[in-house]
Amino acid sequence: MSIYPWHLYLMAAMYIIAGIMHFIKPKAYLRIMPRYLPSPKLLVYLSGLAEIILGVGLCFAVTKDYAIWSIIVMLAIFLLVHFYMLSSAKAGLNLPNWVLWGRVILQFGLMYWAYIYLAL
Repeated sequence: MSIYPWHLYLMAAMYIIAGIMHFIKPKAYLRIMPRYLPSPKLLVYLSGLAEIILGVGLCFAVTKDYAIWSIIVMLAIFLLVHFYMLSSAKAGLNLPNWVLWGRVILQFGLMYWAYIYLAL
């Protein structure tokens, strides 16, 4: 029997899958990595590894709160990518600006989603 609601495990699965995708399709993440950051390929892999570790961490009582706070910090750092994507059509993959702004807003929604599980 699980000790947390199913949607916390859904969040965990989402981060684990997203992290795995960094290793399966690194070029997709390299295209949106800000050019001013050093070692973009390494950063893609490290961010993927962080997502996997934090997703797993959500599933255990002893690491859940640490994983939540780390996810919130990680998502705040990922805002660099989302604002970089707004800097030019090429960086933004030619997506409409409303979609790119939606992604920024989504980051804050994801931070809040993680935050609400601190009470569990």
